[in-house]
Amino acid sequence: MPPQPPPRTVTLVLVTPGGELVGALPPFEVESPWWPEAQPVVRTARDRHGLEVTILRLLEAPESWPGGAVTYLAEVESGGPAQPWKGRLDDHPLRMPWARPGGPAADMAWARRALADEGLRLAGDPEQIRSWNLSSLWRLPLEEGSAWFKSVPPFFEHEGRLLEVQATGPVPRLIAHDGRRMLLHEVPGEDLHEPTSEQLLRMVDQLVELQARWLGRSGELLALGLPDWRGPALAGAIGDVVRRVGTALPAGQRRVLDAFVAGLPQRLALLADCGLPDTLVHGDFHPGNHRGSGTDFVLLDWGDAGVGQPLLDEQAMLERVPGAQGQTLRRHWQRLWHEVVPGSDPLRAAFLLAPVAAARQAVIYQKFLDNIEPSEHPYHRHDPADWLRRTAQLLTRGAGR
Repeated sequence: MPPQPPPRTVTLVLVTPGGELVGALPPFEVESPWWPEAQPVVRTARDRHGLEVTILRLLEAPESWPGGAVTYLAEVESGGPAQPWKGRLDDHPLRMPWARPGGPAADMAWARRALADEGLRLAGDPEQIRSWNLSSLWRLPLEEGSAWFKSVPPFFEHEGRLLEVQATGPVPRLIAHDGRRMLLHEVPGEDLHEPTSEQLLRMVDQLVELQARWLGRSGELLALGLPDWRGPALAGAIGDVVRRVGTALPAGQRRVLDAFVAGLPQRLALLADCGLPDTLVHGDFHPGNHRGSGTDFVLLDWGDAGVGQPLLDEQAMLERVPGAQGQTLRRHWQRLWHEVVPGSDPLRAAFLLAPVAAARQAVIYQKFLDNIEPSEHPYHRHDPADWLRRTAQLLTRGAGR
């Protein structure tokens, strides 16, 4: 069993909707250690201080997460038991709209208009669930059920467009979307962090069915704004992140990664010989991104989606599936692709892709760091180097050679 993370101790620096500094609340502990989770912070501020706050952004945090002493900027209509705060509130060009005073209110105004256009009405106050550099998430109670509001950064704006063109598939159902903003119907059931063997097989079935629909349609996906992870583009991105981040690794791992980058053209040529065409890649395919019950569920969070080899999605799933169960799932995956593309070699493709998939994760996290303001870097600071380290370890063990 993994060790329990330390508790999260929260300090809230309060500002008005106009951005005027009010002060800071005394630190308090919340039950969830996960920094993006705003709901328990909002609830504790209400229970302890009688204040209705909206979490805007991270100000200060430890080197790694979860848990620890975390300071957030929070919006409040009027002051409470605030103490003087001596920090500075500087602006930054990469700040997300929902991280600014007045930003969440503007988002909720858009959501209300979108609901009204569909004949839907709020039955209570919107509830803030999550706020961090990758998304702002709110639950909106309706007269029947709920709707969910999600706002994403510019590099995830393709998510709404992708959900729209996949409306008949096992994905969240859109009520409306407008660039970074999405309004979604509620997905019944629960998040499937601990799926059964039957559910795992069905998850792979659904993914491969979706990917098969997009074979030969890479241009359509790229036109929606999805990132290009096809061979040459991904090789260039991997080479770039190795040059930028590899210096943080031991010399031996750097040599392994340099040789890997130099050999990428040959590896990609061998991969092409495996016969699996490029298609839609979910980008973060694992059990916890599925929600539903039984074998009726949908695949969530398409912001990480891109265009590339379909088995780029395999590693993230198999890392979360233990031993024999993982081997069964791997064989099932290979059998499905044999059926979709007769004569292909998915076993060889998965072998060649293993270190490529790990290095792609380093590319993704470096993209986050390049496109978010520095105060939010603690969420992702160590991830590019960690994934390059993992890539080197896979290569050293002979995986993908």
